[in-house]
Amino acid sequence: MIETPLILLDGLFFAASIYLMLSRHIIRILIGVALLGNAVNLLLFVAGRVTREIPPVITSDVLPATAANPLPQALILTAIVISFSFFAFLMVLGYRAWQTLKTDDTTGMRFAEPADEPAPPEGY
Repeated sequence: MIETPLILLDGLFFAASIYLMLSRHIIRILIGVALLGNAVNLLLFVAGRVTREIPPVITSDVLPATAANPLPQALILTAIVISFSFFAFLMVLGYRAWQTLKTDDTTGMRFAEPADEPAPPEGY
């Protein structure tokens, strides 16, 4: 079965993307977001059955039971467009933040907090 290696690869993509998005640096967060988009697309692809099937062309009144489901492919195409546009928007925001603040470290981007006051509580 080809689905098992794809599922393992998808789990690896999810784990790597979550690890990268927990980083403090903007470029790692951006790479994690891009990887998460690809992981979701691969998850939709695997969920829609990987094997070859009969194309969903209806020639008679009854659709064959082994006909391919076109919904996952349509969802993947939509997800590719949305994830790419989201990634491009985040890249522009990250680049603009780097231009303004001269750092890609998120702890150095605490621009709005006053420097002479104590830090806010991090948890309860």
